[in-house]
Amino acid sequence: MAQNEPSNSNDGESLKSVFDSAMKLFDKVETGSEATNSDAVQMTVKTAIANFEKATNLVSMSGMFSKNEALEELPTETLQYLLLPALLGTLTLKLCNQPRKDIINVAEIYFKDFIQRCKDYGVTDVEIPQTASDDSNATRSQTEQAKIATMVLTREAKIKRYNALKELKDKLSTLSKSMESPNVDDQTKREYFTTLLLNYVNQVLDELNSIEQEKPILEYMSKHAGEIKPKHRERAPPLKPVIITRDAIQKAVYGAGYPSLHTMTIEEFYDKRVQEGTFPAASNIPHKTIQNTETDGDETEQIKKEQLVEDEDPEELARQRSMDEYKDDHRRGWGNRHNRS
Repeated sequence: MAQNEPSNSNDGESLKSVFDSAMKLFDKVETGSEATNSDAVQMTVKTAIANFEKATNLVSMSGMFSKNEALEELPTETLQYLLLPALLGTLTLKLCNQPRKDIINVAEIYFKDFIQRCKDYGVTDVEIPQTASDDSNATRSQTEQAKIATMVLTREAKIKRYNALKELKDKLSTLSKSMESPNVDDQTKREYFTTLLLNYVNQVLDELNSIEQEKPILEYMSKHAGEIKPKHRERAPPLKPVIITRDAIQKAVYGAGYPSLHTMTIEEFYDKRVQEGTFPAASNIPHKTIQNTETDGDETEQIKKEQLVEDEDPEELARQRSMDEYKDDHRRGWGNRHNRS
C-alpha cells in the first residue's frame, strides 16, 4: 500500500506546500501574456522547476508509489503527484539560453516516464510513441497496401481522439467548478484528478510528437550553422531529469507504437517555436519590387524640372519659354508630310 504523505522535508516544508507553491508558479507561466524568453518568465520557470524537483525527491523518499498497486489503492490527495513528470517536462520545454537539444531530450524523458506511470496504474492504455529511429526499419518494409491501411487507421484514430478530447475537456471544466466548493466530497476530488491525468496524457502525446518533428530541424541547424550559443553568457550546466525513483527507473519498453495524431507544417512548427521564444525570428527582408527604370527616370526628371520652375531658376525658365515658342511655330504633326497629297 502507498505510504502516507511525508509531513516534513529537511527544511520543514511539507510536500503539499512545496507542490502547491510550484503549481502557482506553473499557472502563472501558463496563463501569463509576457514573452516566454523574457528574464522575468525564465526566472519563474526555473523556480517552478526547482520546486517540482524538490517535490519529486520528497515523493521518492516517501515511497508513495509502487508498481504493485492499483490506482484505487492510492489515497485521493496523492493522485496529483502523478503529474510531476508531465509538469516538469512542460516547463523544461520553456527554458531558453540552453542547448535546445539537451532541453528536448530531458523533456522527452519526463514525458515518457509520465506515460509509463499512467499505464502502470491503469489511467491509460496508450503505448509510448516510438521515435523515428525505432520505426524506420518497419516503415521501409511496409507495402503500399499496408501504408494505405495505416493512413485509414490513423485518420479514424484522429477522429476518435478529437471527439474524446472534446468530451474530456467539457468534463474537466465541470469538475474544476465543483472543486472550487469548500465542501467538495472525496469522490469528486478523485474524479477530478483522474480526469486531469487523462488530459495531460493527451497533451504529452502532442508534445512527444512535436519533439519528433523538432529533432531533424535541430540536426539540420547543427550541421549547417553550428550550435547557436547565447552571447556574453556562460554555458549552462547540462540538464538532468529528476524522476520519481521507487519502481520508476526502468528500461524503456516500446510497443507497436502510437499513430501520429497531430501534424504541422515546418512553417507552422517554426512559428510556434518563435512565439515561445525558442527559435530566433527570421530577418525581415523587404521584398524588392521590380519597377520600370525608364518610367522612374522620366518621373524623377519631371520632378526636378518642376522644382526648378518653382525655384524660378533662370535657365529652366528660359528653356521653358523657348519650348513654348517652338510649339507655337511648329504644330504637332506638321513635320510628318511623307506620302501625303
